[in-house]
Parts: sequence; C-alpha cells; structure tokens
Amino acid sequence: MVLPRSIHRFRDKRAQKNGEWAHLFEKYQGDEVVSLDLETTSLDVSEASILSIGAVRISGKRVKTSDRLDIVLQLPSNLTAESIKIHKIRAQDLAEGIALQAALTQVLDFVGNRPVLGYYVNYDIRVLSKFLRQEFGFSLPNRAIELSHVYHDAIKWKHIGGDVDLRFDTIASKLNTPIIERHTALGDATTVALMYVRLKYGDAPSVLS
Repeated sequence: MVLPRSIHRFRDKRAQKNGEWAHLFEKYQGDEVVSLDLETTSLDVSEASILSIGAVRISGKRVKTSDRLDIVLQLPSNLTAESIKIHKIRAQDLAEGIALQAALTQVLDFVGNRPVLGYYVNYDIRVLSKFLRQEFGFSLPNRAIELSHVYHDAIKWKHIGGDVDLRFDTIASKLNTPIIERHTALGDATTVALMYVRLKYGDAPSVLS
C-alpha cells in the first residue's frame, strides 16, 4: 500500500524530532521558494537514478541565479542510450560526479523547509524521497508547488469548455519566457522559476546574477 505524503510526513517528523534534520519538518515562515529539477535515467520512479540536480531560489519577484545548486552525481549503472537522447548527459559527463549521499545533503541544506517548485514536481519529489529514505530514513517533507497547476489556474477562465495546453515549451511561449538550457537540471529549474514569477506577478521577472 502506498501511503499519502501527509502520513509519511507525520511519521517522519516524529522520528526526526531530535535529529539533525528536525528543522525540515517545521512550518516555513519566510517568503522564498526553491525551483528544483532532476535529470534521471528513467521516468519510472522505482527504476530512476539521479544524474544531476539543479535548483534556484526565488525571493518575491527575484530569481536569484547566484543562489543556486548545480550538482552532477556519480555514474549510475543504469545509464542507457535512450536516456542520453533526452538529457544529453553521457558517461564521461559524470566522471567527476559526487556520491549520492553528499548530493542529497547539499539538496537538504539548500532547500531547507522552503516550498519546492517544479514542472511535474511530484516526480522529482518522489525520486528524491526514494533516495532520502534509503540514506537518511525520511521522505522530502516540503510543500510542493506544481508550475502547470499555477499556469492552469491563472488562464483557465480563457479556456472555458476547452483543454489547456500544459506542455513545458507551450507554457514558456505563452508567458514569453526564454527557455534556458532545456533538459539540463539547472536550466529547467531556472526557466520554471522565471515562469512562476511571471505568473505570480504578471510582469517581466527580474533575474539576479
């Protein structure tokens, strides 16, 4: 039986209350959001290994590109030619990648207990949670913000009785947002951040380098 995230969060919070990561389960009181993206070997969570992780922080209207995470992991055993066609990450690109546990620690330190934004963000959270439970004994507890839902809610009144195209490239085009290094973790995370700011504030996002 697959337990809802709320039940996992409750159990993990109780188990971690005196541990190193207890602060992750506290209610977030700030105004920042973290846009996060993974590149993986498979779209099947049970089979996926993480190849790279990218994240940027958003503060109000500002996408803080200088405050970012760009991690390459060690070469997994299940890297295939088919996955390489999508994310263009080859075995040699992972030659200097870091160990999984070190990568997960960096993610937890960077994200903290902030809300996590993404495109199909629940997939990324489920993959991270799979490995976090393996390495640290808990799933990622952060609140999730799905970009396509934010976009749909913002424009649905224009599409009464019709379908809304929620493809990544379509959303970027409709919002007049540049796509930055598509199918790279940091590029997709940054593009999603820019689209989110546009949707939330209705004007051109400010990008801080």
